Amino acid sequence: MIVNTLKLGEPNFPGLLAQIPYPPQSIFWQGQPLESWLDRPKVAVVGSRKITPYGRTVTAKLVTELARAGVVIISGLAYGVDVAAHQTALAAGGTTVAVLPGGIDKIYPSGHTNIARQIIEQGSLITEYPAGTESFKSNFIARNRIISGLADVLLITEAALKSGSLHTARFALEQGKTVMTVPGNITSPFSEGCNNLIKSGAIPVTSADDVFFALKINTTRNIPQTIVGTPDEQLVFSFIREGITAQEEIAVTSKLEGARLASILTMLELSGHIRPVGGGNWVAA
Repeated sequence: MIVNTLKLGEPNFPGLLAQIPYPPQSIFWQGQPLESWLDRPKVAVVGSRKITPYGRTVTAKLVTELARAGVVIISGLAYGVDVAAHQTALAAGGTTVAVLPGGIDKIYPSGHTNIARQIIEQGSLITEYPAGTESFKSNFIARNRIISGLADVLLITEAALKSGSLHTARFALEQGKTVMTVPGNITSPFSEGCNNLIKSGAIPVTSADDVFFALKINTTRNIPQTIVGTPDEQLVFSFIREGITAQEEIAVTSKLEGARLASILTMLELSGHIRPVGGGNWVAA
């Protein structure tokens, strides 16, 4: 298959990459045309190479729901979370993009060559390195800025304290991207990186709805129009269902006092009608 090439400054060069610090001077890709997925919602899913059963489960669950909703899944084809994200997106019939640390003819790791071929059918392989370039150690960190640069949101599903995916989180923050992560068992060293990111301000993710909210994708089609509850509970729920998600905005719109509103939000959460998504925001469940 022909390797396509674009240089920085050319009309069709992805604007997302042109705007990041230290943009690639050229990109090379195979597979579906870039314009077929660049304008769609895109989530970079990365994490530890040594994935645990927990990491595999949450990655599969979240990526399946995202891919089925048309969200493009971007990752790095590495062992662990990366390849699990690609495989899940492919199995869900979704679009996935792999950013490589070497030339397109030098798939790394070589054991993922068959998966790379599948990705070409349902997405794209992309790299800043020309054909023949080996995957040098320094390329892996540099590659991570492109993974985050192509995405709207970065999602880390499992990461140890020194996981390379934390480099991707740093790049994402520098690029002004939303960083989200799945909390893990506080006794597990494999989740220590994720838990520390949450303490530093990353948005915790406990369901795909949290990611849909960050992407501003409406998922209210299966949510009831009304609920059984007090008139004030029904009122607050109706506002949240309609997209008024910030607690301060709900207070202004509903004209409810702070303590009363907090009590109503707690009751709605306990009854399973709404969920917190961080930053004082709520969504219908």
